[in-house]
Amino acid sequence: MTPLKTTFPSRISRQRGLVLFFALVALVVLSLAAALLVRSVDTNTIISGNLAFRQSATSSADRGVEAAITALTATEAANIAKNVFTDTTHAFNISTPANGYYSNVDPALNLTASATWTDANSILVGTDASGNTVRFIIQRMCRDANTLLSTTNCLFSGPATDKDDKSVPLPSSICEGPGCPKAGQNAQYRVTARATGPKNSISYTQALVY
Repeated sequence: MTPLKTTFPSRISRQRGLVLFFALVALVVLSLAAALLVRSVDTNTIISGNLAFRQSATSSADRGVEAAITALTATEAANIAKNVFTDTTHAFNISTPANGYYSNVDPALNLTASATWTDANSILVGTDASGNTVRFIIQRMCRDANTLLSTTNCLFSGPATDKDDKSVPLPSSICEGPGCPKAGQNAQYRVTARATGPKNSISYTQALVY
């Protein structure tokens, strides 16, 4: 009798499909890892860019504080003939929102609301080379609006001292008679500057001046 020949597929032939399968799995894993790496790099770049925009807006907001101080100085010079402690027509005793000035701290004035920062309520300083638009609002640190300092509760400054330890006199030390402030009564003003820039970046800066 002629023996029957039985043919079995070799082990190598059976493993070719498995190698391809594992190669495809490895390729998918590497592709996912590469995609995640690219996404991570993009995210870090976006975060760094946003931080740069925020820092730029903060620097621009400082210009708003300087502009507000200049405006206060100009207002004081324009009303030099009026006594701010006795004359109700002094500009510091009258709220003028269109000029960005409020003679009291109004809790209803939301400084973080975009509707507050319009031409009707604030002063536009301008837009710088970085694309940041700066505005400011000045608030006298008093409880009531359109009143004299002597008829409402306010925050007042103390005597100033320069770098050589020489005291700057308060109005009370050089003013005599009715209408003069009491010791330390030099009203404080809160300046809030807002800078809006690219990528919806918004930054606020506040300072108390007197």
